[in-house]
Amino acid sequence: MAKTSEMEITVGKHAPVFELSSNNGTQTKLADMKGHWTVLYFYPKDDTPGCTIEATEFRDYAREFKKRGAAILGVSPDSVESHCRFIDKHDLNFTLLADSTHEIAEKYGVWVEKNRYGRTYWGIQRATFLIDPEGKIARIWPSVRPEGHAAEVLGAIDELAK
Repeated sequence: MAKTSEMEITVGKHAPVFELSSNNGTQTKLADMKGHWTVLYFYPKDDTPGCTIEATEFRDYAREFKKRGAAILGVSPDSVESHCRFIDKHDLNFTLLADSTHEIAEKYGVWVEKNRYGRTYWGIQRATFLIDPEGKIARIWPSVRPEGHAAEVLGAIDELAK
């Protein structure tokens, strides 16, 4: 069960604001993205198999996202240092944000209780939010399969931008 956030995340509503440390040593704010499409994707952990597939697919499509005026922001509870190692290892070409207190994951409703091999713990549910240039949620993928996801998000931008 997800921890409840103060606001319900639904298509058409304004995206919850955030400000997080990024791999490039600056603070990234949702307000900085105004006027651009923003792909805000949450993933559990740097350099794990599914997260690597998802990140490298976004890397491979980054030029196409840029052509459409879209920024890609990956969010996990890992540290900035971990993000830098992940980026270097896989030549990632977009921004990763450190949500070590999982405050933003909670706001977006993706900090959930998980159960693996009989062990219960809290962690990030893999999910993506497409935020339009006005700062509103345009599309939500609440439970993402990494393979093919970047292409799916790109297709959604093309469909919505018509």
